Amino acid sequence: MSLSLHRLRPPRRSNEALDEPLTSEERTGMIAAATRKFEELLDILQVDHRCDHNTRDTPGRVARMLVDEAMAGRFSAPPVITAFENAQNFEHLIITGPIAVRSTCAHHLMPIYGHACIGILPAADGRIIGLSKYDRIVDHFAARLQIQEELVQQIGRHIMDTTAPRGLAVRISAVHMCKTHRGVHASHRSRMVTNAYFGALAAEPGLKDEFLRECATLERAA
Repeated sequence: MSLSLHRLRPPRRSNEALDEPLTSEERTGMIAAATRKFEELLDILQVDHRCDHNTRDTPGRVARMLVDEAMAGRFSAPPVITAFENAQNFEHLIITGPIAVRSTCAHHLMPIYGHACIGILPAADGRIIGLSKYDRIVDHFAARLQIQEELVQQIGRHIMDTTAPRGLAVRISAVHMCKTHRGVHASHRSRMVTNAYFGALAAEPGLKDEFLRECATLERAA
């Protein structure tokens, strides 16, 4: 076993990050090893990946997609957060969205897609983070093998831990292709909605209601 792959053991949960981001050498080694395993899988499925022009390079493409895109949030550091002084002591609810959500179901490795809305109740004496960073945070935690119930919690806990707002809410509405393209073959209009509340937004029903009303407005306008 190569040193780079040895460092990655023992296996972690599918939506947990590694202790340290992959180095360039480790990334290359992981893609090469995954490519060989996908070649074996296609052999078992009796798919010609050596001579068929459609699938000749498919094992490598799939391996690179998983490491560099679909699961990149496990192998890279969270985005750096730019924070600004809350100079005017703004302490009312800020809501941003819809934010694109693209993830992969941990159960069947099928795409999950939809959008998120985030509500932030800043601390009057705290700081306000750059608006685009919420999109980057969502993208980072979605780029793992996920289930939606845990994704909203991971996003929320990270924002709470790194920016310490007075309250926070995260809402995700998404289509699961493990439901639309297999099993029951549900309509693409069938969605799953999950909400997570933290701090004052968990404790005050009026703030929850305001957040949900504004989410509905943003979703209708999208």
